[in-house]
Formats: sequence, structure tokens, C-alpha cells
Amino acid sequence: MENKRRFSIQAAAALLQNAHLKGFFTGRIWQGASKGVCVPGLNCYSCPGAVGACPIGSLQSFLAARPIKLPYYVVGLLIFFGALLGRAVCGFLCPFGLLQELLHKIPFPKKLRGFRGERALRRLKYLILVLLVVLPLFFALTPFFCKYLCPAGMLAGVLLALADAAVRPLLGGLFAWKAAVLLALVVLSLMIWRPFCKYLCPLGAVYGLFNRFALWRGEVDADKCIRCGACAVACRMGVEPTENVNSAECIRCGDCVRACPTGAIRMGFHIKK
Repeated sequence: MENKRRFSIQAAAALLQNAHLKGFFTGRIWQGASKGVCVPGLNCYSCPGAVGACPIGSLQSFLAARPIKLPYYVVGLLIFFGALLGRAVCGFLCPFGLLQELLHKIPFPKKLRGFRGERALRRLKYLILVLLVVLPLFFALTPFFCKYLCPAGMLAGVLLALADAAVRPLLGGLFAWKAAVLLALVVLSLMIWRPFCKYLCPLGAVYGLFNRFALWRGEVDADKCIRCGACAVACRMGVEPTENVNSAECIRCGDCVRACPTGAIRMGFHIKK
């Protein structure tokens, strides 16, 4: 059964982070004071509806500053969100995560739960974090992730182009490349649950590092657990909750909690005694 409460929170979070609804029709980006504040999820600054800034985009924007300075404010917010929620940010507050879930609901001939090499592919998001986000900050390089890979940024570009005819003549080869990336992720989302989150998202990689220590965490009561495997079957992120309920891959969606017949799993703001 789908968690309707989680979906309501996801929808509300997406709406709040993109509350400048007029921008979707005018193509004008919101420039208010709230744009100086980072939202927790992947939501591009350039989205015509965005009223906040993306953490990854904010990190990369520091490349334009001279001299380059470590963005303490953004790093501090990432640590705060990570220590408080871990990847619950991905499961509840990220608009691009919600979009992937909605796409996955569309009927498709083949839905994939896993494939050969899938586990190894999940490490790619950490490589992307290091090579496309972190290293450019120290070597004053191009903001590689935002420029060449970010699908949320591409989606923002598409929305701007649809709303503002003046933008369309400016589109070129880079737009075509990122459009191909976005289209590939759309198709993959029809087959695989949250493919960007699993394999490519550097923000998810950051929050995943906090999962084991975050205040919002999972717990398994060994006395209640009957090792039936229902939780692992229910988990669409490929986590084995009885082995590692606080895995870096867990987005705290709660599917395992609802699937457990004995109530052995719980998630929330509690500390294991």
C-alpha cells in the first residue's frame, strides 16, 4: 500500500519550494530574498517556480567568486539537514525524487527491481560527488555537475524555454546533451524506482553518509523480528533492513515498516537504547 501521508508531505514540499507559480507562465525567475536560502532537496535555482536555492547549485556557484572561498553556510546547512534527517530528505522533501516516483507509477512492460552490476553502479553517485562537485571547488574549475549532468537544472531549462520565447534561440549543443540525460532518466524511471537517486545524485550521496548517525533513524527489534524477509521484498531501494536498517541507500520511505507483520521495524526521531 502506498503511504498517502508521505505523498502528501512530498507534494506539499514540492509546492512550497516552487511557490512562485506565476514564473511557470512568465518564464521569470524569482529574485526575492528567499533565493538566498538553500532548500534541502534537489530543486534548481533557475526553475521558474523556485523560491529557494539548491544546495549543490549553491556550492557550485561559489566557483564564480574570486577569490574562491569555502561556502561555510551551504556546508553547514548540508550538515544540519544530514544530521537531523539523513536521507529522509530524499524520501520526503526532494521534488525531483517525487517526480521519479510519479513516473514509475506509469504502466510499463518491464519493471526492474535489480540487475547484474546494479550494486556497483550505486557507487557512481559518490564518484560524481567527488569529481563533479567537491574537486571543482578547490581547483576553481567549471561547475561540472550543474553544467553537464543535473537533470533538475535541465528540467528548469525546459520550463523556461516553454514559458519564454526569448530563451529558445539561446539553446545549443549543451542543451541537447542535458535533454538527452533528462530523457534517459525519464525512461529509466518508468522501469526503475528512483534511478537518479540510486545511481547519480550527489546530494543523496551526502545525506546517505549521515544515515547511520542522523536523529531520524530506523530501528529493528530483534525480539520481534521473525526473519520472514517481508521488509526486504518491500524495499524498493534494495536495502536489507534486518541487516542494515540505517543503510546509506535507505530514504526512510517506511515501506519496510508497513510490510513487517510483527511491528519489529520503526523509524522516526528516537535513539536506540
